[in-house]
Amino acid sequence: MSEEVFFNELFDQWAEDYDEAVAGGNEEYREVFEGYPRILQAVADSLALPKGSVVMEFGVGTGNLTSLLLKSGYRVIGIEPSAAMREKAKAKLPDLKLYDGHFMHVPDGLPSVDAIVSTFAFHHLKDEMKDRALQDLARRLNPGGKIVFADTVFRDEQTKLAMQQEAEERGYHELASDLKREFYTTVGRLEQAFQQAGFTVRFKQLNRFVWLIVAEQNQKN
Repeated sequence: MSEEVFFNELFDQWAEDYDEAVAGGNEEYREVFEGYPRILQAVADSLALPKGSVVMEFGVGTGNLTSLLLKSGYRVIGIEPSAAMREKAKAKLPDLKLYDGHFMHVPDGLPSVDAIVSTFAFHHLKDEMKDRALQDLARRLNPGGKIVFADTVFRDEQTKLAMQQEAEERGYHELASDLKREFYTTVGRLEQAFQQAGFTVRFKQLNRFVWLIVAEQNQKN
């Protein structure tokens, strides 16, 4: 089974319970999603763009961040690989322009955008795929565009290993497996990837797991 198929099936299964999980209903993931509404608001606020700006969102999920973006007056192009998640999002936001795709497979014919956002999705890519994705995303931005992500990232590898061990000791076997299986990276590795793609990037930790990543495209001479 390919990684793409695996993660699509995983999120098809999770679609029904996703909103409950992010609200704290899953004990193992409660700290991962701690302050979830605040995390989404931080992403939306970090855009700081004029109303009517076009924002591309990867990993729309059930449409929670999307709703905030639309309320802020942005035009949103949504991209989501999970059919079950797309169905949930369309039920909440029937007028949303929503496409089947992901970071490594963006549908043809989409316009350039003013910003690209994502929450809890970029970690599905291996580090070398993150590099390629950022290079591609940079080409999809209008001049001076911005990328804003919120995702699980670790300060360093030692912190990552410590969090894995803590999850195992607390009996959080699903979370421990997730921390080993997924491609969670470090602040330093992500900073390097954004810089190589032509961005100035800053990080802010929002809970024990999640960091806000705000990257502004460098102006070309």
